[in-house]
Amino acid sequence: MDGLLVIDKPVGITSHDVVNRVRRVLGTKRVGHTGTLDPFATGVMVILVGQATRLAQFIDKDEKEYEAVIRFGYETDTGDVTGSPKQVGSSEFKVQSSKLASPAEVEGVVRSFRGEIEQVPPMYSAKKIDGKKLYESARKGIEVERKAQRVTISALEVIDASNLASAEPTLKIRVVCSAGTYIRVLAEDIGRALGVGAHLTELRRTRSGRFGIEEALAVDALASLPEPRSALLPLERAVEHVAEFVLPEDRVAKTRNGMSTRVWDVSFSDGETLRIIGPNRELIAMGRYSAEHSSVKPTVVLV
Repeated sequence: MDGLLVIDKPVGITSHDVVNRVRRVLGTKRVGHTGTLDPFATGVMVILVGQATRLAQFIDKDEKEYEAVIRFGYETDTGDVTGSPKQVGSSEFKVQSSKLASPAEVEGVVRSFRGEIEQVPPMYSAKKIDGKKLYESARKGIEVERKAQRVTISALEVIDASNLASAEPTLKIRVVCSAGTYIRVLAEDIGRALGVGAHLTELRRTRSGRFGIEEALAVDALASLPEPRSALLPLERAVEHVAEFVLPEDRVAKTRNGMSTRVWDVSFSDGETLRIIGPNRELIAMGRYSAEHSSVKPTVVLV
C-alpha cells in the first residue's frame, strides 16, 4: 500500500495523533507526514503511506500557505492562544484598542514583512538544538539561545481588518511562505512593530506545496469510507514537480539494482534531482544527474 493522503487536520489534536489515526484506519504502520501543525492549528497535512515515506525529502521543503488571525494587545509565552499572557515588569503586556494604529497603518506594517526576513525560532517549537527539542526545555522554564534564520514571505496580505477597533482587536491575514517559517513569530513581530504585542488565535494551513485544502479529507471522513485505501493519491504525485528522466526498457532492472545510466543530449544541470520514469510511466526511482560522468544515478529506488 503506497500513496499520499491530503488530510484536513482538526483543531485540538497533534500531528502525531493524525498519523496514528491514519495508521489505524489503513491498517499499516508505515505512515509519515511532511510538516507539523500545532494542536490549535488546522488544515492541510500531506500524509505519506508506504514507499511514499521515502520521498519525504523531496517535498518537505515545499512552500506553504496559511490564513491566520492575530490578536493584538499582548503576547503569550507560546505565541498563540494556548499560552499564558507574558508579564512585563509587574503588569501584563496589554494595550487598549484605542491605542492601536489605524487600519491603513496596520496594513503598512504588515506589508513591510514581505520578502526575505529573519526569525528567531520560538521556544515552544519542535526545532532541535543540540539534539533536544526546544519545547522540552520551555516546559522546564529553560530559555535556550537560538540563532535567527532567514525565511521568505512571498505573499502577505490583510484579509479582514474590520475588528481592529473592538475591545479585543484582531486582524486576519493570508501568508505564503517558505518551509520553516513560524507564523506565530510573524504575528509577534508584527505586534512588536506596532508597539502593542500580539499572538495568534487561529491558524489554518490552506496549501502545502501543490496540495490545497480543496482536496483535503477529514480523518473521520477517511474512516467512514467503505474502502479507505481508495482515497490514496498515486505515489507519483509526491514528486510530479521534479524534472523527469525516462528510462529505456533495458535499463529498468539495472536502475532498480542501483546502477547508473549514461545519457547524452540532455538539458539537466549538474547535480539536479530527477524522477526516473519507466517506459510505462511508472516511478522507478529518484536520482541525480552527473555532468562529469554524463549519467543519472539512482539515489532512492522504489520497489
